[in-house]
Amino acid sequence: MSDEGSGTATAAGARRRDARRNRQALLDAAAAVFVASGVNAPVRDIAAKAGVGMGTVYRHFPTRADLIIAVYRHQVDACAEAGPALLDSSATPYAALERWIDLFVGFLVTKHGLAAALRGDDARFQTLHAYFLERLVPVCSRLLDAAAAAGEIRTGIAAKQLMRGIGNLCVGADNDPDYDARRLVALLVAGLRQPA
Repeated sequence: MSDEGSGTATAAGARRRDARRNRQALLDAAAAVFVASGVNAPVRDIAAKAGVGMGTVYRHFPTRADLIIAVYRHQVDACAEAGPALLDSSATPYAALERWIDLFVGFLVTKHGLAAALRGDDARFQTLHAYFLERLVPVCSRLLDAAAAAGEIRTGIAAKQLMRGIGNLCVGADNDPDYDARRLVALLVAGLRQPA
């Protein structure tokens, strides 16, 4: 291989890394801006927070819906990847479950605006909901199974039902600043404990 070909490959690799870094920065910035200002926040605010130009935003996400979907999927993926890592790093499976549920609550409290923004596009909304279940239910199941196998929680708790219950407890957080979803979810999770 010639030096010229090697230089071209190196430059192309650097461009791909830059593109991945820009995409990651945009997703993180958009998530923060959406939480602070809602999903209809100006795209220029997202670009500024990410430290990129407007062209970079539109190159990665041609429409607002594309950006919203990407942020939602990015947050689902982060929550899914946290489960096994917490199971490996926590003192007990129950401690991992508690920490993961806290992350899950954080995701739920911030995601309502993302999902609501896509309600008019039923096909995209259904696809996102299916992705949510596909990625997160197995993670929750694994954490529940590990905690049950360790004798820390009751057996027979269905992940999907628990997640739905947690989701229902988080709904009130949208429009009542005095509503403490985390506290209510913590009470629910404490109720999973195996009776002494």
